[in-house]
Amino acid sequence: MPHLETCLGILRRLIAKGNLNGVPLAERAINEYWDATLPRARKSGLRLLRQDILAQANAVVGDRRSFAEIVNAYIETKLAE
Repeated sequence: MPHLETCLGILRRLIAKGNLNGVPLAERAINEYWDATLPRARKSGLRLLRQDILAQANAVVGDRRSFAEIVNAYIETKLAE
């Protein structure tokens, strides 16, 4: 699962910064994971990402929490596709 680990690393770094200007980078990382992953594994991988993002959201405050919530909402959108 190298694509999942790469995506997760990018999202963690972006959440740690908490800069809302990084939202397009987070979306791009998620989209790249989606495109590089076999269709049958995409949603389960996104669920793993979501779990990690929610754990981070619960551990931070302010802009970092807002950023994590925005990323989670994007993941929810992708899961609904």
